[in-house]
Amino acid sequence: MHQLPIGFTACFNNALYLRPMPIKNALLFIAACIFIIPVVRANGSTDIQPTPQATQISEIKNNTIVVVTGSTFRFTVDTPEDQGLVSTRPTVQQLLEQLTSKDGSVQQYRVTDKQGNTKTNGDVTEGDQLVVTAQDGIAMKKYLLVLQPLALSGRLVLQQAQMTVNTSKDLVLYYTAGQRSPDATVKIYLPAGIHATLQNTTVNVIGRGDVILQNLSQQSIGRTGTKYSYNKVGAVSITPLTSGGAVLQFSHLDLRPANGADLTIVIRNVRFTKTGDYAFKATCTTSKPEVLTSAGTGGESATLTISTRVADFARTISPALQYRETASTYTTAQFSWSTIPANTIQLQQSLDSGKTFTPANATIDVKKSTALIGGLQRDQLYTFRLLVKDGLHKGYSNTAQLYAGKLDVKTMGATGDSSQDCTQAINKAINFLNRIGGGTLLFTRGIYSVRTVHLKSNVYLYIEKDATIKALKGGDAPETTWFSDKKYRSGLSPTDAGPYEDPENYLTKQDVGHQYFNNAMFVGERLNNVKIIGNGYITGNGNLVTGDKVMNNNPDNRSDKMFSFKLCTNLEIGGIYRDADLWYDSTKDEPYYISKDASADFETGNMLHIDRTGHFALLATGTDSINVHNTYFSWRSTSSVRDIYDFMACSHVTVTNIYSKISSDDIVKPGSDCSLGFTRPAHDYKVRNVIGDTNCNLFQIGSETADDITDICVDNIYVLGSNKAGFSISTNDGGHINNIHLNCGHTGPLHHRSVMYRTFAPFFISISNRGRVIGAEVGKYRFTDNGEQHNELLVKNVNIGQVENIILNGIDIYEVYAGSSFNGKRWAGYDGKQRRATPIVAGYSLPANDQVTGALNFTLPNGKHTGYVKNITFNDVQVLVKGGNPLSDTSATPPELGVGQYNASNLKTEPSYGLWARHVMDLTVKGCSFNYEKRDSRYPIYLDDVIGAQISDVQMVRPADNNEVIKLHNATRVQIENVFYYEDAWNNGKTKLHL
Repeated sequence: MHQLPIGFTACFNNALYLRPMPIKNALLFIAACIFIIPVVRANGSTDIQPTPQATQISEIKNNTIVVVTGSTFRFTVDTPEDQGLVSTRPTVQQLLEQLTSKDGSVQQYRVTDKQGNTKTNGDVTEGDQLVVTAQDGIAMKKYLLVLQPLALSGRLVLQQAQMTVNTSKDLVLYYTAGQRSPDATVKIYLPAGIHATLQNTTVNVIGRGDVILQNLSQQSIGRTGTKYSYNKVGAVSITPLTSGGAVLQFSHLDLRPANGADLTIVIRNVRFTKTGDYAFKATCTTSKPEVLTSAGTGGESATLTISTRVADFARTISPALQYRETASTYTTAQFSWSTIPANTIQLQQSLDSGKTFTPANATIDVKKSTALIGGLQRDQLYTFRLLVKDGLHKGYSNTAQLYAGKLDVKTMGATGDSSQDCTQAINKAINFLNRIGGGTLLFTRGIYSVRTVHLKSNVYLYIEKDATIKALKGGDAPETTWFSDKKYRSGLSPTDAGPYEDPENYLTKQDVGHQYFNNAMFVGERLNNVKIIGNGYITGNGNLVTGDKVMNNNPDNRSDKMFSFKLCTNLEIGGIYRDADLWYDSTKDEPYYISKDASADFETGNMLHIDRTGHFALLATGTDSINVHNTYFSWRSTSSVRDIYDFMACSHVTVTNIYSKISSDDIVKPGSDCSLGFTRPAHDYKVRNVIGDTNCNLFQIGSETADDITDICVDNIYVLGSNKAGFSISTNDGGHINNIHLNCGHTGPLHHRSVMYRTFAPFFISISNRGRVIGAEVGKYRFTDNGEQHNELLVKNVNIGQVENIILNGIDIYEVYAGSSFNGKRWAGYDGKQRRATPIVAGYSLPANDQVTGALNFTLPNGKHTGYVKNITFNDVQVLVKGGNPLSDTSATPPELGVGQYNASNLKTEPSYGLWARHVMDLTVKGCSFNYEKRDSRYPIYLDDVIGAQISDVQMVRPADNNEVIKLHNATRVQIENVFYYEDAWNNGKTKLHL
């Protein structure tokens, strides 16, 4: 898929042949060559062509250049809301940047108007001319510029530009439209010899996931409200051409979101029986702001070459999610190719960049078409190829390369001097490793200052112990988008209708930090197999911002993420692997590893140290197969750290051995939002050994819950402090939260009970109806909730979410107050002023009709008025609260959690000190205890609208001034068994409770 630029190829194939040179010098030379434009001897050529990246030139023919003109919507974060409609006609400068000579010679260009005056700025207009002067300075040619209404040219790319005749292989095409549009139509013109059917071809539309063509119309569009204008991802048809080829037509596509390739098309088991060149073409037709069709030329055309030689010889990259280095990791290579009939195949190698080859001592399996070679010399650039000695495919294959070892970034121009901006050198090195099929980039001792590092597939970053990567100001700008987000960039009050004014504007459905990806220290989109590992140090250095109003900052101060990954697979971030569990020593205030003999090992030098990470240490969106582990988030400054690990719409996630000394927001946070332009469910999480202090929640599902989040297992958590909840599960936007287990041993052995200290609310399990999904509709209503007047928004067309099948097991809870050290010393003791809340389980109910002025004028799609938390179990949970509330608080009636109200603090005071549950079905409380340090006159347990409860083997304290232990309000089917209470203080008498 990736080819070397012309300049690089020329240097690589010619200049390096002149004489042998040390590998480090050779790599420096190669890196420099990337930017060399080949110079051909002076001639009189005036023939031109569009550059490969040209989008605004549709055709150059004879003496005419056809220039694209039209319009589109294009918003930067600074564009006024009413100025997003822009012309696609090129400026003079843009036109000149899209032209190059046909033969590589140096030419001079200038644009003149009808009167012959040179134009240096402004748009190209009808009747302008391009004047080309040849390299010899004598020959000159004029091209008439003709404007034609067209869509901007897109990009059609073949994953493999060459294939071997008479072999079967998947043919993969990527198409990206030149401009965004709703209701778009894309046509892919296939040449004769390719037999695509609705059954043997898959498509992935804007990252939604692969689907067989015949099932495209049934593919889920994600969770939406009824105001979204699409009810399916798209439609597809295949039309034969008289030439023997066919047209794949995809229609009714919503291409407003930009997520990399708009279409990834895979035609399975393609087999060519004839050699030659096969031409492909694509076009896109937009619907808004006007109907335009792209030309299908330039970047929208591609050629596949079929030859007799082996054309798909490639190095095989390990997909392992856990980096484990052995003595042979960088001295062994594996290769594969399509199966061919041959008796003798030889692997050959070169150490002079392909000038000369020698036979390699390799193990070759002709039947499996694989080769394995070991014993390679470290720190050498190898070139490999196959020699097929007989049969139809006799001859040499294409080449594949390997750098045998970790490539020191200093050999690519990064000095490690903190005063140097290393961004360009690091990105250059990453590009080089990506082009040769992947490799590991090594950061040795030094300080590497960067703005935005662009990660690539199969490239690993290895940060050694004495190496530091630190952020500079001036990272990449946030993406340009079809919609404006200015009406909603942060927060949401119960009366703010801005996010819902345009139901299809997916940018307004989550906080601003989630909806832009490029403004990060490290960024990757649609990548596979990326690792950031080592025991060095990465810091935002105070240059990654945390605020929701980040887009109001100056353009050089809008980076708010350390790692940003969008629609990627196989991602690893962490320290050096260690087969041991991490835990915490309260006397030393430090984590330790549990040795095989169960002793505490405080040597944590294997961990990757990270701090000052901005809004997110990691924002992974739509990214699957993630392994984050052995990371130490230190306390350098609380001014520039917020969320640690945010997983939006991600699946197959493992989180292990995480220590966060302090953070402003959640430490581990699964969720699902609309930032991709569609929602995507999340499932299969294994979270283990997470220790930390936070201004919010140590673990939270939410608050972005636009789609389903299921099957999450969390073991061995140690909450040092949290100013919200220690363990929080919220659905706010209609998502279904299902099968969440805490301390059940599903991730491995339980080496300790989970522990919570200094939490505002130990548990916050809740439902609200914020409804932040595409197509949501709201209305403002006046209503009474428990006697309190409200005038706020209610979501009218998004179902209330569900929370069910929750198991909370084996947890000890102490010091229940907002005692995080985020805003003070470590730690401030309880003085009676800090906020406190009860363990909470709260479903959600819309106001009753008789409590709404004029009554409710809507019914939710599923007809339900109340969202119940279902099937939740507290097993062996021991709770010791601070206490001190008066008897009058037993009459507290917490409000329902409406739009914009998704925190435990929104519930104000609870009428119980031990457990408060409302709108719950099938609650189990078993083997638990509820106690206070100071008399708390509230009920130990309060059940409000609880349908079905089993309370057994429970101990609690009944305050002297309150005769009730378990308060029931509109609760039914409550069973009490073997429940005891003490009189006013623990161990003061013991009485069995009988209801």
